Amino acid sequence: MAIERRRAPRSNVNLPARWEGVLTQQEANVTNLSSSGCFVLSGGRVEPKELVRLEIEFPDEEPIYPWAEVVDEASEIGFAVRFTSMDDEERDRLERFLSRVLSGS
Repeated sequence: MAIERRRAPRSNVNLPARWEGVLTQQEANVTNLSSSGCFVLSGGRVEPKELVRLEIEFPDEEPIYPWAEVVDEASEIGFAVRFTSMDDEERDRLERFLSRVLSGS
């Protein structure tokens, strides 16, 4: 049985995104999102523990630009990240978006 490592409620979403790592810059979609991280559906190679810069677009809101650490990688499909830093305003936008999605409004 797998141990559930996630601490924050996750929402299935489909948000346009971009990411930039050491080797590449790619278009992507965020398909799973929480206050602590997300899954990035994208080609391109990443390494575990690599730091990437994300741009996640919300409907009717400014995008957020968090730094994140790669925690899992699914070859040619995408990768999971844990957010490592974002400014307070971006954190507020993320929390507002998640509360709307989780409440179904």
